[in-house]
Amino acid sequence: MKPYLGTLGGTKEILKKYGFVFQKKYGQNFLIDSHILEKIVKAAEIEDDDFVLEIGPGIGTMTQYLASAARKVVAVEIDRFLIPVLEDTLKEFPNVEVIQKDILKVDLAGLIQEKNQGKPIKVVANLPYYITTPILMELLEQKLPITSITVMVQKEVADRMRMGPGTKEYGALSLAVQYYAKPCTAAQVPPSCFIPRPKVGSTVIQLKIYEKPPVIVKNEQFMFQVIRASFNQRRKTLVNGLLNYPGFSLEKDKILEALETCGIPGNIRGESLSLVQFAQLSNALNERL
Repeated sequence: MKPYLGTLGGTKEILKKYGFVFQKKYGQNFLIDSHILEKIVKAAEIEDDDFVLEIGPGIGTMTQYLASAARKVVAVEIDRFLIPVLEDTLKEFPNVEVIQKDILKVDLAGLIQEKNQGKPIKVVANLPYYITTPILMELLEQKLPITSITVMVQKEVADRMRMGPGTKEYGALSLAVQYYAKPCTAAQVPPSCFIPRPKVGSTVIQLKIYEKPPVIVKNEQFMFQVIRASFNQRRKTLVNGLLNYPGFSLEKDKILEALETCGIPGNIRGESLSLVQFAQLSNALNERL
């Protein structure tokens, strides 16, 4: 079965049929551009033997395109009012299973084991701004058998994922994403491609998950604590950021000693350090705990 959603007329028809009311709390915006949908499937590199986890299927527009390309699609939707809609729009796609649940409350490791025998999967999602970071970090930090995550997010968030040191967008999210994956921009999506129309543009970005992180870290959890502390007060030096961060126990002389060991100036700001430098610094600080 070929996908038939992805147009303004088709989307409005489905919404009218079910009297669907958009839930502002879920940040719902549905795609109405078939060319963008095709670009997302291409960017996600979906093949006919792939198992795809889709987060936030909405009315099933993207789901139809994924189901046409993949072996199996499991779509997790938080809004229970969309379940009857999905049962209708996906009834001719037997390789789709819909789960009505909050993705942050799903046992993803268990789901992958049950539905795909624990073998690697691909993730595709259209994520609202308010929940993008928690969902991405949940997917990345659990070290699940995921080969790639292809997401459509607000342009500003996509920029934060892929930027490097010295840019205003660079921060804790940039470093976290780049530690676990290689971010690649696939498409820019203007507000006109959605209903209702959002106020800002979106970006499709693919995260290719590394088999091994690009840097060697003795304690991942501690490194991310160092990163969060360094960006907690962007205008302050990295030393002051660490000293003012709740729960960070090292004294100033130990921090300066670690910075000197790594060849990093004592007056530097966190936004100037690369992932490699943060890894080196966290290893040096960890030795002084």
